[in-house]
Amino acid sequence: MSGGPRIVSLLPSATEIAVALGLGENLVGRSHECDFPAWTTKLPVVTRTKLKKGLTSGEIDRRVQEIVSQGLSVYEVDAALLRELRPDVILTQTQCAVCAVTPGDLEETLNAWTGREPVLVSLAPDALGDVWGDLRRVGEAAGASAAAASVVASLQARLEALRRSAARAEAPTVGAIEWIEPLMAAGNWVPELIEIAGGRALFAKAGEHSPWLSWETLIEADPDVIVAMPCGYRIAQTTAEWPTLTAHPAWRDLKAVRQGRVFVADGHHYFNRPGPRLLESAEILAEILGHGTYGHENGGWIRV
Repeated sequence: MSGGPRIVSLLPSATEIAVALGLGENLVGRSHECDFPAWTTKLPVVTRTKLKKGLTSGEIDRRVQEIVSQGLSVYEVDAALLRELRPDVILTQTQCAVCAVTPGDLEETLNAWTGREPVLVSLAPDALGDVWGDLRRVGEAAGASAAAASVVASLQARLEALRRSAARAEAPTVGAIEWIEPLMAAGNWVPELIEIAGGRALFAKAGEHSPWLSWETLIEADPDVIVAMPCGYRIAQTTAEWPTLTAHPAWRDLKAVRQGRVFVADGHHYFNRPGPRLLESAEILAEILGHGTYGHENGGWIRV
């Protein structure tokens, strides 16, 4: 490892941010979800989830509610391994207690820390502007402020270029689905990405947390395009649960379904990670809306 702080990242987007800032060699530990770039999977894993593999979205929702109602966390931290890794900086988040480890999950470990306590950088993005701020904060904590400024400027410029190329007189309405059972619309930065890609987001407002979505609201809005991007789900996981949506008696009558404008995107690797690959997420939406070709079809998204 080159000079600089030893970094443990406890969420995938933070790992991707560190790598984008040229801090990959400084990473000494990761969360169980961190998997990009691929080489990061070789790093020691310091967290684990209490959710069993293979659960459906409905089962996950019920299990999470059960855990939270008991005042417990969905995640566990390997305190002994974390201390052994001797991090100077720990990257965590406060945006969603269900999505990744929070500072509260680290409280007991840090209270028992011996020696110099690591710097805790908690990311909490609600909108794209917050994501840029988080890149800068990671850069500042790790001595890479100049790199952070450069990366942010590049991402902003590329997104603005995408916005200009995707601009149309009339923007199709887009229903972005972040959870299947129960239904949830994609909020936070996703409405901004939809607008950049040339669409008009329904059901959620930029900068606000993802809201629950009733079938009545979905039916009444009748979006031109539906994009399913469930949180933490890869494409195969979403398509495996597709019958949950298609079984609803109103599904086949939705405009997007009748016109063949229903899509599944890889939420796990793109839309759910508020980091550098939100650029690719916007490109995926632009491809879906017919506003450019960026090479993501059949990898980042598919047509249903």
